[in-house]
Amino acid sequence: MNTEMYQTPMEVAVYQLHNFSISFFSSLLGGDVVSVKLDNSASGASVVAIDNKIEQAMDLVKNHLMYAVREEVEILKEQIRELVEKNSQLERENTLLKALASPEQLEKFQSCLSPEEPAPESPQVPEAPGGSAV
Repeated sequence: MNTEMYQTPMEVAVYQLHNFSISFFSSLLGGDVVSVKLDNSASGASVVAIDNKIEQAMDLVKNHLMYAVREEVEILKEQIRELVEKNSQLERENTLLKALASPEQLEKFQSCLSPEEPAPESPQVPEAPGGSAV
């Protein structure tokens, strides 16, 4: 495959899809790609008809892929919105807990976290004075 003339990954993907589509649909039609393109004994009308069918099939594949991509983008956008909301909620909760914790509790909590280890996914809430959790 000669992809040096294509600059972007999208151009390469379109080129590959085009070649795959021609090969695939030519095999469905029972012909060889080279013979379909170079067969001088075939009438011009049949070559045009084959080319039209290939173009229609490629358009169908492209439309399907675009629909699938748009659907996936919408799902990912919704997940991003949910994660941003959750992150914001957790930041507010963290700020509140830091404000309610005594300096001793914060120091104790920080000492539990060593610099080499990442923060635990669900750190324990420091106890408020009096022994109850905040």
